[in-house]
Amino acid sequence: MKLSPIRAGVVLVKVLVTSSTALAAGDPAAGQTVFAARCAACHSTKPDDNKIGPSLAGIVGSKSGTVPGFNFSTAMKEANLTWDDANLDKYLANPNGFVHGTKMFVNLPNETDRENVVAYLNTLKK
Repeated sequence: MKLSPIRAGVVLVKVLVTSSTALAAGDPAAGQTVFAARCAACHSTKPDDNKIGPSLAGIVGSKSGTVPGFNFSTAMKEANLTWDDANLDKYLANPNGFVHGTKMFVNLPNETDRENVVAYLNTLKK
């Protein structure tokens, strides 16, 4: 299949805009600030330090419902998601809408805040 240069450009732009790497373009420092204000009361960034929510150390690339020592909802255990940038963005925008039955009830409605938090989560290692 041969694409015209214009159509190929449109396809490329669409792929770049919808890819998870496009979401990772957020600012990790700004994300850390948002995280501290909106997420840190329930989530730790230290490995094996679960709070009301699970530790988010190394969460990017992991499977949903698998943080050791945290009691996840059945919905989260059965969601079978990989926490990539796109899934994190959707979840943070509307947790219960994305994983119906999750315990998480706080969302991040601002798209820039979500991009920044996802960029920050990408910096966290286990």
